[in-house]
Amino acid sequence: MASTYLLYESASGYALFHAHGLDEIGQNTEAVRSSVSDLNRFGKVVKLAAFHPFESALDALKQCNSVSEGLMTDELRSFLEINLPKVKEAKKAKFVLGLAEPKIGSNIFEETKIPCQSNEFVLELLRGVRLHFDKFIKDLKSADLEKAQLGLGHSYSRAKVKFNVNRVDNMVIQAIFLLDTLDKDINSFSMRVREWYSWHFPELVKIVSDNYLYAKVSKFIEDKSKLAEDKIPGLIDIIGDEDKAKEIVEAAKASMGQDLSPIDLINVQQFAQRVMDLSEYRKKLFDYLVSKMNDIAPNLASLIGEVVGARLISHAGSLTNLAKCPSSTLQILGAEKALFRALKTKGNTPKYGLIFHSSFIGRASARNKGRMARYLANKCSIASRIDCFAEKSTTTFGEKLREQVEERLDFYDKGIAPRKNIDVMKDAIESADNKATDMDIEEVPSEASGKKNKKKKSKGNANGEVAGENGDVGEDVKSEKKKKKEKRKLDRKTEEEGSEDINGVKGEEEAGKKKKKKKSKEEKAVVVDHVEDGKKKKKKKLRREEEEDDDDE
Repeated sequence: MASTYLLYESASGYALFHAHGLDEIGQNTEAVRSSVSDLNRFGKVVKLAAFHPFESALDALKQCNSVSEGLMTDELRSFLEINLPKVKEAKKAKFVLGLAEPKIGSNIFEETKIPCQSNEFVLELLRGVRLHFDKFIKDLKSADLEKAQLGLGHSYSRAKVKFNVNRVDNMVIQAIFLLDTLDKDINSFSMRVREWYSWHFPELVKIVSDNYLYAKVSKFIEDKSKLAEDKIPGLIDIIGDEDKAKEIVEAAKASMGQDLSPIDLINVQQFAQRVMDLSEYRKKLFDYLVSKMNDIAPNLASLIGEVVGARLISHAGSLTNLAKCPSSTLQILGAEKALFRALKTKGNTPKYGLIFHSSFIGRASARNKGRMARYLANKCSIASRIDCFAEKSTTTFGEKLREQVEERLDFYDKGIAPRKNIDVMKDAIESADNKATDMDIEEVPSEASGKKNKKKKSKGNANGEVAGENGDVGEDVKSEKKKKKEKRKLDRKTEEEGSEDINGVKGEEEAGKKKKKKKSKEEKAVVVDHVEDGKKKKKKKLRREEEEDDDDE
């Protein structure tokens, strides 16, 4: 029976164990499982053969990454070749290397021809090694091993979670959730302000309908009895309508509301201020959501809008999950209850979910809403995949896809045939490439122009200094420039004349060639005519001879 070696990759280094006497156990998994917990029994079967510690935490992370990817490093190869028996060519190895990961086992076998094995029996043995690892190695404390495992685990996880800070879709998910919560809270708080202040000034509810403006006006008015015409300019600034401001003042004079104590008014004003603050924060949060969506999913945002796009990403869980969804799933995303109810009752399945909030579905006629939702879901799935997997962020594809949806709307309403998808995508790719090249070109000349400006300035300064020292020298410089210009004009004229002469010579040569070709063609025609005449004469002679022979007979 072949002897078994075990490779254990710990946080502190590579360890090689030799498992002997396994024929006595008979490779029974249950027997090994029972002996694992007892170190005395397990230590008789498995013994440490070699240990290679990692040089640093960075080296440990490198080795861990390579093992997880199923690749054998140079350190691991040299460690195995030194400590394992050598495998002779064209001969079967007398040992087996037990591993936890079969992927790295295949890589080791391909490169070193060391036979590897990974099964339940080997995994049970490695479980025992992991349990008693600190006992096998001298001068290794369990606390040190735990620290090494913790540090390596953190660094390995940090290295695996590679992401762009500007493209974290989790921020969009949190922002859209908070936006929905704020909308509900602001609405309920505004109703509470209306009810509370209406005890004092009930007529204001009918004049000012907007929640935010109502809270602002109630805080400005405070006590209705003190509201006079001198406060009309302030009301106009808040409401933006002079007639409404005068109406509020007139209503306050004949109001049926009860008077409130100063403490009650202070509480109403404080609550109104909180509602105003929440409304202002909601506006800032919406701007933040728009900017994040333009960073994370620019094409999806330009196609369907920032809010609807954020809702889709939030419902799917992430942009990657949304990109993995087929367009049929994206179409009914958010209408899961209606879908399963329809499947249960064997009714009509829903045509749209969150995508219904898009303006395109609203603009389509009732007959075409389902068709429009299916087409829009198709384009949204394309846009989400481009945003998820494209290296450079651009809105070109989203704008082109939006144009396609607009064309499809016109096709349903007016019958105008839309462009083909292939042509639109070709245009999008070309425009995206052109934008990229334009950006590169803009960056390069800016540096070059800066250098030119510096040169011009230096030249200008030099000329200015010379002119300042002596006025005659400046005139000489001007005359030299004029001479140079005249020389350039003469050179251009001579070049043009030379080019005309050359063109004339070339024309004569071409005419001569054409004449020669014509002559050769005429000569060939003459030769062909001679040959044909000779053939005709021979035929006539043959006919005469045949006629003479017939007459003789």
